[in-house]
Amino acid sequence: MRIDLPDADATERAGQRLAGGLEALGGPVLIVLEGPLGAGKTTLVRGLLRGMGHEGRVRSPTFTLLEPYELAGKTVAHLDLYRLADPAELDFLGVSDLVVPGNVILVEWPERGGDRLPRADLKLCLDYDGPGRCLRAEASTPAGKALANALLPACQ
Repeated sequence: MRIDLPDADATERAGQRLAGGLEALGGPVLIVLEGPLGAGKTTLVRGLLRGMGHEGRVRSPTFTLLEPYELAGKTVAHLDLYRLADPAELDFLGVSDLVVPGNVILVEWPERGGDRLPRADLKLCLDYDGPGRCLRAEASTPAGKALANALLPACQ
């Protein structure tokens, strides 16, 4: 599925739609976000977190690698693996401890995690498209398909 996102507001709205889709899922849910620097990965995460009730700032955890949030009865872990030197570092971060029912794990730059990350429920690929962005969604589990369906209204 491909969704055109003409601006940052549209990218945030797509994230909010994903948040709505998470309400019905028991988790754990792993969403990976791929795309070049500046393509809107953190903007999409900001929309998802705001859709779950977060009112504060949302920063990319580029230097901390992991930023946890407690929202709507769920733990949401936002990881940015851009600066990860070795996939084994994920063991020290306790990523495997995050994969429990009710948790949502959002991973930017998942390819740097190698085989230390579980299989993603939903892969979101953001890329430049003229002045805007495009979002491609690929679901690999029933939970991922439910989340991808939550994005459908953004296609219309």
